[in-house]
Amino acid sequence: MEASEITLGSVPETLLLPLWGRAVETQKKKPLLVDPLAVNIIRTIGYDFSTIENKISPLSRAAWVARSVYFDTQIKAFLEVHPTGSVVNIGCGLDTTYERVNNGGAMWYELELPDVIALRRKYIKESDKRVFIAESALEDGWYGTVKNREHVLLLLAGVIYYFDEKEVMKLFADIQKHFRHSTVLFDYCSVKGMQIANKRVIEDGGMSCSANLVWGIDDIEEIEEWGHDIRVVEMMPMFRNHKKNYPVVKRIGMNISDRIKVMALAKVEIGG
Repeated sequence: MEASEITLGSVPETLLLPLWGRAVETQKKKPLLVDPLAVNIIRTIGYDFSTIENKISPLSRAAWVARSVYFDTQIKAFLEVHPTGSVVNIGCGLDTTYERVNNGGAMWYELELPDVIALRRKYIKESDKRVFIAESALEDGWYGTVKNREHVLLLLAGVIYYFDEKEVMKLFADIQKHFRHSTVLFDYCSVKGMQIANKRVIEDGGMSCSANLVWGIDDIEEIEEWGHDIRVVEMMPMFRNHKKNYPVVKRIGMNISDRIKVMALAKVEIGG
């Protein structure tokens, strides 16, 4: 296949980065995450990954893996308590979390822009428990698709920093409006981290500058001021639980990254 096969806009093109990162990790001798579908997609999709392979730092790749491991752990914990709950993967791109953690009883809703959903359908199949929604996360129509509204887990992996602050506030307000109680998992950057990510990931990865991250926050607990029913129940630097898996030299970079919050993880409860 030729790279020209993909004709996505610059922001959706960034969905290929974590997909590639998971595929590379899977093919290691001792992977921290195993994702055979990611490997298969990377091998068959029409995209030239040479720039990403040559330019993206191992630290960025490790961050995508650490995020996936954290999300997988949190989803499994949610499904143990709510085995027939609803999981909404917002900005799903070519994410393959479902294949790794699906319990067979929960309903999954995977939300993305129409052109990305069209691409997704070429490699990933829907089912009666897995529904694709071709819509912007900032629109209101998709909320009505979610069946079980009592126990809802929303995933925002590699998404929230592409919105400006007003859009992030709107998203949280809409979630609170439509679901009586929900849990949101997401990754975010500090302001300094956002600047570093734009240089080290977007620019070095050969992406257009129009795909730059636009929202960063130094203290994630500030979002609790957006509404009386928003609570940050967990937050941590991206590599806190992963440094032990890497040699000392890489740990140095991870320590620096965590100190300035180039990437961090959060779990938020919304509603009563």
